[in-house]
Amino acid sequence: MIDLSILPLFFIASIMLVLSPGPDLLLISTYASSKGFKAGFMLAIGILLAGLVQTSLVAFGLGQLMQQMPPIAMAIKVTGALYLAWLGVNLIKTWYANQTSPSDPLPVPELQPMQLMSKGLLNNLLNPKALLFFSLFLPQFTTANSSLTGQILMLGTLLSLIAFAFNTLFSLGFSKIGAYFGNKLRLGKHIDGLLGVIFLGLAARLVTQK
Repeated sequence: MIDLSILPLFFIASIMLVLSPGPDLLLISTYASSKGFKAGFMLAIGILLAGLVQTSLVAFGLGQLMQQMPPIAMAIKVTGALYLAWLGVNLIKTWYANQTSPSDPLPVPELQPMQLMSKGLLNNLLNPKALLFFSLFLPQFTTANSSLTGQILMLGTLLSLIAFAFNTLFSLGFSKIGAYFGNKLRLGKHIDGLLGVIFLGLAARLVTQK
């Protein structure tokens, strides 16, 4: 069991962390504002699953292993950056092809729910910063009175659920904003190029951060 007296502080710290801007929020805001609430919600589910996976990895020692063996963290970082860059390049290619052939634009298929969920999962899971954060943040709220593994699993699940709740609200809010401004600004035909640039930016940010 976790120490119930520490929960208020844990909730406050978790909410402040969730509200801070980051790659997950950027991804949700972009997709929800351009593709609607469902797209943002499926990304939020993927991020939730990533949080549960990272919680399990930290509870069973991988987070500590990454701190002790930097090459493991570097390998995850490079893999994540390459994946994001690949997504960005393909989106920009689609956007460019549509702009150079306006009379016969290439069809851009809507992503299926499972594809969006996978995108949210991988965007979070392939960021070693997230796993290192879990490994540093969660143990601060544990006590020596019960199983460390059990406490980390419970705290990590709570943190992931808090993030999911807020990400769902973000998806709803940004979908409303996108529906209002999207028609006025007519950004729809440029959204693939915008997403491509964002993914390349996330890849660069991931690979250059220490």
